[in-house]
Amino acid sequence: MPDHATHTNSAVQAQLDRLTALSPGADILGLERITTLLARLGDPHRSLPPVFHVAGTNGKGSTCAFLRAAIEASGHSVHVYSSPHLVRFNERIRVADRLIDDDDLAALLDEVLRHAEGIGASFFEVTTAVAFLAFARTPAAATIVEVGLGGRLDATNVIAEPAVTGIAALGLDHQAFLGDRLVDIAAEKAGIAKPSVPLVTMDYARPLKARIAEAAASVGARVIARGDAWTSETARSTMRYADEGFEVVTRRPRLVGPHQSRNLALAIAMLRHQGAVSVPEAAMRAAADWATWPARMQRLGDGPLAARLADGTELWLDGAHNPSAAIPVARALRTIAKGRPVTLVAGFLANKDAAGVIAALSSVVAQVVAVPVPGHAFHPPEAIEAIAREHGMTAASAVDLPAAMALAGTSPVVLIAGSLYLAGEALALNDEPPA
Repeated sequence: MPDHATHTNSAVQAQLDRLTALSPGADILGLERITTLLARLGDPHRSLPPVFHVAGTNGKGSTCAFLRAAIEASGHSVHVYSSPHLVRFNERIRVADRLIDDDDLAALLDEVLRHAEGIGASFFEVTTAVAFLAFARTPAAATIVEVGLGGRLDATNVIAEPAVTGIAALGLDHQAFLGDRLVDIAAEKAGIAKPSVPLVTMDYARPLKARIAEAAASVGARVIARGDAWTSETARSTMRYADEGFEVVTRRPRLVGPHQSRNLALAIAMLRHQGAVSVPEAAMRAAADWATWPARMQRLGDGPLAARLADGTELWLDGAHNPSAAIPVARALRTIAKGRPVTLVAGFLANKDAAGVIAALSSVVAQVVAVPVPGHAFHPPEAIEAIAREHGMTAASAVDLPAAMALAGTSPVVLIAGSLYLAGEALALNDEPPA
């Protein structure tokens, strides 16, 4: 599904308009176009500070946030490339601890687009080239790169010698590109493995573990798996990570949900199994408190959107765009609600498993208010209503998020979920853009 971007800065918007016109308008996996584009730009990806490359269906963004927090807590500067953005395109490219400046972004987009003529590069490929060019020209101690889609054929996989690679949680998503079998998705994610570079992973079902090991072995990478090479345990208020000869106990992450402790542990395991950046134990502990990742079980503050709800209502936000992402959200929501009724305000892109997400959340949600996802092809709200009723929930539709807040009534807990694009809309409407 094609990406979309608008910007309040006219110079940046002019370049984004060019990008939209140039792009083929669809995700076309492969490394040929990005390789050609980067070559025209002088191969900036070969001059990046040490790279931490992270794949996964869910949790890769949070893992990157923990990596960033730990490296910054060590006193180092770090670049970060992630996607999608929620409110501003700049969120995708963090240069030496700061979101890329508008003027720099406009100039880099113009430079890359001039070199992209005739290649047929996609939105994501051009954006990747912009990020790598910015990172190569600015000193930093490390570079954190989040895979966009899959791994093996993702544009970010042109990085030949990362310091370490990692795979977060696996699940079904982007089946049109990656297939309908988890073992095939696991193989695609493991495609980021590189010769002699540690591949740090979670613990997976045996068939997935075997497929990842096979992919890693084919290029000479060593798998560092949870349960084999490292362990993590979560208690009421702490998380304990251990590997051979090392142990650290942190507080449970500030990011909400028990799954975030596992993402923190994965980040620590990646830090422990690389030698490019020195990160002390104290910085690993600090990451639990310092890491932020918008729209991942984020409680929204006082703002124009929240003000439309009844006094005392808690307004929460999460992407939850596939069933495997919705399962930990349901667990977190159960803890948050403590038996109180929950209203789900839901909007889904047309290529997402809306029925699977609603089923995963049905045990903790009493009411669903369906909304469109602005600027994108989406499941019709009336179809979402029908799915909700099949699961025994009351359901209604609204034309947009402000109208949905009115329909939420006096529900004490409201969760907006189903799409990161919808989450971005919520953040913009509540005046809480990511910084």
